[in-house]
Amino acid sequence: MVTVEDVARLVGELPGTGEIRRHGHRTWTVRDKAYAWERPFSKADLKRFGSEVPPAGAILAVKVEDLGEKEAVLAARADDGFFTISHFDGYAAVLIELERVSEEVLREALLDGWLVFAPEAVAQEVIAARKRSPKVR
Repeated sequence: MVTVEDVARLVGELPGTGEIRRHGHRTWTVRDKAYAWERPFSKADLKRFGSEVPPAGAILAVKVEDLGEKEAVLAARADDGFFTISHFDGYAAVLIELERVSEEVLREALLDGWLVFAPEAVAQEVIAARKRSPKVR
């Protein structure tokens, strides 16, 4: 289980990340574009769950490259707490239950979200550093 503080620490490892408050919630950006943010359920979201019990605990939204990537991530990571809701239909982002995701899986998802907007040269440096030393954070 990870916390929002763990998210803040992990995104702090990604160059150029800033933190803002959007709609009263922590949001992490690169080049002024949000790639991860706290995403509690709205009243409308909760209504859409109907009789289904919504996930409890902190929820994080993370950008993905495109809708094809979204489907692939959801298929591969459902057991890790990745999911979506109808409000996100047609939007390239996934939701993550922080109570269910491991730190390593979350680190990977945050890196992928960051890469959507990161400057190309910086992104290549980060990718190269991780290939040279997988333990580099």
